[in-house]
Amino acid sequence: MNTLTAGMPAPAFTLMNQDNEPVSLSDFKGKKVLAYFYPKAMTPGCTVQACGLRDSKAELDEKNVVVLGISIDAVKRLPKFIERDSLNFTLLSDEDHAVADKFGVWGLKKFMGKEYDGLHRISFLIDENGMIEHVFNKFKTKDHHQVVLDYLNQ
Repeated sequence: MNTLTAGMPAPAFTLMNQDNEPVSLSDFKGKKVLAYFYPKAMTPGCTVQACGLRDSKAELDEKNVVVLGISIDAVKRLPKFIERDSLNFTLLSDEDHAVADKFGVWGLKKFMGKEYDGLHRISFLIDENGMIEHVFNKFKTKDHHQVVLDYLNQ
């Protein structure tokens, strides 16, 4: 797994959102994008992480940051997650993990003694010009939003 690092160009991508509409990274030129990869919608850790970002939306808006949550969930699962938890940002479906591969967040994981390929919980702050400004890979799901805000406020 070769995770992209700060200073590298973010790979161009287009994925389907919760409304089954295409969303491209290029749609957000001139804004910062927090592309956060999460393993599975409606699981405890992913819910805590998403709700933290939901509750931080006003502060993120002030910093010109758009949030894009990316998982390997099917498009049809995403509206349920948004509705259940009143999420106020876009979720994208990367079912074949092609975008996760480009960002280097798909790879070997270990859980309860088993090894398997899966999506790693890593976030990328992409600047207004499409370059990776910062990689967030050390956080707890409940603190993710605060780690992002702390970085933006420094």
